[in-house]
Amino acid sequence: MTEEKEMWSMEDLIALTDEVQTETVEYKGKNVTIQWCELVESEEPKMVIPDESAPEEEKNAYYSSLANEKVLRMIAKANEKNPEGSAIEKEVWSKLPTTLKYKISAKVMGTETESNF
Repeated sequence: MTEEKEMWSMEDLIALTDEVQTETVEYKGKNVTIQWCELVESEEPKMVIPDESAPEEEKNAYYSSLANEKVLRMIAKANEKNPEGSAIEKEVWSKLPTTLKYKISAKVMGTETESNF
């Protein structure tokens, strides 16, 4: 017997772009609270496809930078909508440990896997 999955309504999907989502990320035995909002297409960072002949390291760095910018925009949007819930600001992001940034990015982007950083 298969379980029937609930379906999203278009209204609920659209509402996600205005909803501030809040989660807690565990890092080295302590919790960090984060908030973010989904983006609409016009809020997404603009992407330029790297040249196929570019070295893989260069292409990977570009895509990593693009993902980083998207996460920052999602966090900034939530901070704007809910300033009192703001925990991470753009100025602080670059100073955070890389492993924590990976965990936060994975949570915000919905690509989280079980790992212990």
